[in-house]
Amino acid sequence: MSTDRIEKQVVLRAPMDRAKVSGAGAAGVTATIAAAPVFGALGDANRLRIVARLCDGGPSSTSQVTQAVSVTRQAATKHLELLQAAGLVSSSRRGRERIWTLQTRPLAQASDVLDQLSRRWDATIDRWRAYVED
Repeated sequence: MSTDRIEKQVVLRAPMDRAKVSGAGAAGVTATIAAAPVFGALGDANRLRIVARLCDGGPSSTSQVTQAVSVTRQAATKHLELLQAAGLVSSSRRGRERIWTLQTRPLAQASDVLDQLSRRWDATIDRWRAYVED
C-alpha cells in the first residue's frame, strides 16, 4: 500500500468549512480536527498494541514489532506506515532494518483534546444539574 493511499485513509474530511470556524471555540475545533488522524490511527487494536510496544520497548525494528504484536510482517508494516502517516511514529534505516520510533507530541495533543472535551462535558453536566435543582 503506498504512503499516499495510507495518508488518504487517515485524513479527516471535516463536515464544516474550516474558514467559517471562528470565535472562542475556534482553537478547540481546530485542535480537534488536527487530532482526528491520531484518533483514527489508534482505532485499531493492533495499532494500539504497536504504540504500547514502542512506549514500553523504545525504538524497535519491524521484526521486533511483528513478534510483539503477533501479526505477519506485511500486516505490521502496513500498520506502522499508517501510524507514520498520522505522525505517531517515525522511521529510520539502520543497515537493512527499519527502526520505528514513537513520536509523543501527537499523543500529547490528542490527550489535550480529550481533556478539553472532558471539561466541556463536566460544565454541561454542571449546568444541567443546576437547572434540575432549581
